[in-house]
Amino acid sequence: MTTAIIIDTDPGIDDVVTLALAARSPELEIVAVTTTYGNATLARTTRNARHVLALAGRSDIPVIPGADRPLVRPLVTAPETHGESGVGHAEPEGEGEGEGEAGPPSSSALPAVVVALHLADAPITLVTLGPLTNLAHALRTDPDLVVTRVRRHIGMFGSLHERGNTNRWADFNAWCDPEAVAEVFGAELPTEMVGLDVTRRMTLDRAEVVRLGRSSDPLVRWLADALRFYVEFHCRQERLDGCVVNDVLTIGQLLEPHLLDFARFRLKIDTGDGEYRGRTLSDPAGAAIRVALDVDVTAMRRLLDRVFGHAWDRPVAEE
Repeated sequence: MTTAIIIDTDPGIDDVVTLALAARSPELEIVAVTTTYGNATLARTTRNARHVLALAGRSDIPVIPGADRPLVRPLVTAPETHGESGVGHAEPEGEGEGEGEAGPPSSSALPAVVVALHLADAPITLVTLGPLTNLAHALRTDPDLVVTRVRRHIGMFGSLHERGNTNRWADFNAWCDPEAVAEVFGAELPTEMVGLDVTRRMTLDRAEVVRLGRSSDPLVRWLADALRFYVEFHCRQERLDGCVVNDVLTIGQLLEPHLLDFARFRLKIDTGDGEYRGRTLSDPAGAAIRVALDVDVTAMRRLLDRVFGHAWDRPVAEE
């Protein structure tokens, strides 16, 4: 039995690894991928999503462009973290073709997530890997459709205890569009927050990334080129001899239901402009959210064998 999912994403280095994992997991039926700004501009994230799916042999999956900016705030992307292209040293097809490459926001006047939900013939699991703007637009446009079709929402955003990666308190996805997070919280969807409390523990080291670059699989070599940039960023910013691969835990949880340990909290998000912007914190009057607090990293690494094979376990050949 397969699980029908929609992936909303802003690829992004960890996002393309996550898309590859989903595409190579027969337990998952990917109804559609919707894209948003975040790690790069919408044109680039859309191109990156299409390219990694093509490398994975899944060009049949619809890719629907969505929001190109937050609900009310100026657009900010993360070239220092993911490169201007969004995928580091990898070369996505269409590089240099300009910002119009992604086409219009969707094939209709409807928000991308609404379009994707209409493609599903039954309730689905929505996986969000970027800012929650696309989901907020869908809730504004057709809340009944979202509530009836999204039976589960699992998203990479937020933090309760771990230090933020954008300011002291917030992860990048929540920081980009805290108003969107507030709208999602207010909708009382069955939301599960997979935030920095667990994702910071999912790392690849430099030697593993080097080994991936020696793979005979074109997809794995392309991902390794992206991950090399990530390693350079983490070394420069955090003195980590490797990289954190945040987003994979969302798909990992769908494939291995005991991968993450959750606890229920009532949460709110700070929508101010100061140092607490994007902070997710416990509040008795907040929304009921399941929050991931622990992870089985060994199990997640086994799941990544679906993408990487044994390329990261073989010694690097001598030059």
